[in-house]
Amino acid sequence: MAAELAAGVGWAPACLCVLCGLPAAGKSTLSRTVCSTAAMRGWRSTVVPYDDLIPEHAFQARVSGEDGKLQEMHTEWRLHRQAVLQCIEQFLKKPEMLAVPPTGSSCQINSAAWERCIQALLKPETSDYSQADRAPLVFLLDDNFYYPSMRYEVFQLARKYSLGFCQVYLQCDLESCISRNQSRSEPIPSEVILEMAKRMETPNPQKNSWETNSILLNTTENIPTCDIHRVMELISAALNNPLSPVEDNMEQKEADRQKCANSVVHQADQTCRRLISEAIKTARESQVRPDRMRSLATQLNESKARFLHNLRKQFLQEVPFSEEDIDVERVVKRAVDVFDNDKNELLLRIINDHS
Repeated sequence: MAAELAAGVGWAPACLCVLCGLPAAGKSTLSRTVCSTAAMRGWRSTVVPYDDLIPEHAFQARVSGEDGKLQEMHTEWRLHRQAVLQCIEQFLKKPEMLAVPPTGSSCQINSAAWERCIQALLKPETSDYSQADRAPLVFLLDDNFYYPSMRYEVFQLARKYSLGFCQVYLQCDLESCISRNQSRSEPIPSEVILEMAKRMETPNPQKNSWETNSILLNTTENIPTCDIHRVMELISAALNNPLSPVEDNMEQKEADRQKCANSVVHQADQTCRRLISEAIKTARESQVRPDRMRSLATQLNESKARFLHNLRKQFLQEVPFSEEDIDVERVVKRAVDVFDNDKNELLLRIINDHS
């Protein structure tokens, strides 16, 4: 088990360090420097580059709806990211095995790329071979991780095996990211970076307690030595303070689920109110008769009440997670799109009847 790899009393056997930020923000450059610095400390470290591990077809987004390319990519990537975490988990259990998802899985990762990842961990970075197996392992997870839910999956794995966990957010000027990306041999579309920037949710310890062990680096310019030192201290602190597995508390889980449902419904209600106000304004500008205006307001409010009731019911039945496990904003947006369509149909009918 992973616990058997511990470097010493009170130390975690490994640290999962999330490097998040826009494409071309400097994550790969930072990870190389951190790995060389970790070697000088006698740590065994490796970069887990999601772009190399996840097959190319997973990045070929199918555009659909107003969310477009990025949302489809998020849906496709999630399954492959879970496959990457599965490989890390299998390696922690049995380091001697080349961990890959079971044959037949629709989310295979690049086995050659994964083998390169673990080679660095299998080679001792210290001349004292008696201490090699006790050297801590450092996994630098290199991906964009623009949603908290993406990062939380890594946190859950670290918590499951009492590992260290930390996050480094690379904040880089958007124009610099686009310029760097365009100079790459295989740049991604600039519109994808622009959309990702809109959706990027930086680590927020005030909102998510599990993101406490996080730092921000400004990487618009070259990364100074002092920032590398900050990263190393962050990882060291994570190794010295491994996470504790949570007990299976059904009552707490249910309370968290209800809290999450309340949050979703509340945010949906606020958005629906705004949509109703906009519809009333549109009807008024179209000079709809007062009696029809009253009918419109009544029907919209009744539709909202039904929508929110069904949303809560469906959410509690189908989403057995707490607020930390899901992207609440995204769930709300998808749900409200349904109400928005109903609102538009009702508004159009009222206006057409008036004319």
